[in-house]
Amino acid sequence: MFSKPIIIYHQDYLIHNQPGHPERKERLEYILSTLNGKGLSAKYKLIEPVPASLNAISQVHDPDYIALVEKACLSGRNYLDLDTYLVPESYQVALLSAGGALTGLERVMTEERGKAFVLNRPPGHHAEKNKAMGFCLFNNVAIAAKSAHSVYDLKRVAIVDWDVHHGNGTQHSFEDDSQTLFISIHQSPAYPGSGNLEEVGNGPGTGFTVNLPLPAGCGDFEYEICFREIIIPILDQFKPELIIVSAGQDAYLDDPLAGMSLSYYGYQMMAEQLVSASERWSAGKLLLCLEGGYHLQGQADAIVQILNAIGQWGFPVNKPQEKSEAKEYFRRRFEEIKKIQKQYWNI
Repeated sequence: MFSKPIIIYHQDYLIHNQPGHPERKERLEYILSTLNGKGLSAKYKLIEPVPASLNAISQVHDPDYIALVEKACLSGRNYLDLDTYLVPESYQVALLSAGGALTGLERVMTEERGKAFVLNRPPGHHAEKNKAMGFCLFNNVAIAAKSAHSVYDLKRVAIVDWDVHHGNGTQHSFEDDSQTLFISIHQSPAYPGSGNLEEVGNGPGTGFTVNLPLPAGCGDFEYEICFREIIIPILDQFKPELIIVSAGQDAYLDDPLAGMSLSYYGYQMMAEQLVSASERWSAGKLLLCLEGGYHLQGQADAIVQILNAIGQWGFPVNKPQEKSEAKEYFRRRFEEIKKIQKQYWNI
């Protein structure tokens, strides 16, 4: 018996906003209006988060950088880098965004077979220890993973990042760490230019960074192969006590900032695969945090299908017509990835 999915959301997430920017408040408004329009409010539990503490943020970010973000907002600065804008309230909203990940973590860890989707912004997976990048201020998923170790004494935490862009900040937070497995499936070449297949971690963390850089044009068929033959077998060998997902929906086929071809079926498939893995290894506990996704209605409908998978709602989703074989340029890259990962995992 599956419990209701938990949605973590706060209306103040809408305050951090720049009209016309791809990462704007309408991303959340479309998700909520789609859920309400489909009459789904009774199928999930809605929880308000509280802001993250500075101690929690400083597990990932330098205190000087945290202070810089606060000072920049108070001074009226408009941008921290070419892509990452600020409004005067952005620092407080970013604390609340990280707090959403921590509130989700708390609910997942304290509820039986808890599964939560954090509808937070600004996103986080590009944020580095001491700088903002790619619309991200604080690295929400990395902060949650650090807290899973420090607060709940978990020894094996897996992060799966299916955002179309590589989660450089998250990788760098854990690339020396054998207790945190980081798996990223992403478009390459693409922003931010990291996540090459040879990036496998450092020192004791060698092998615990798993990058699957895929060429543009890949869709459901290719992603399903990657999950079935690489991602899930590695998770099954790592045996995570918690799975956290950097859930960006910008690999959707009509997303304006990327070139992948995932349909709604692809997002449901990935969620189903991770739900099954969580049932095997983490007592059903699964935490998803919003990252990218810039086709407003496409992202919203993809999230409905993800929630459909984690809540076992039973909504049908059309599977695209089967292809007889993967694209040749994907197959070549896939074999390159497997050759690297076979050094560390039985795949």
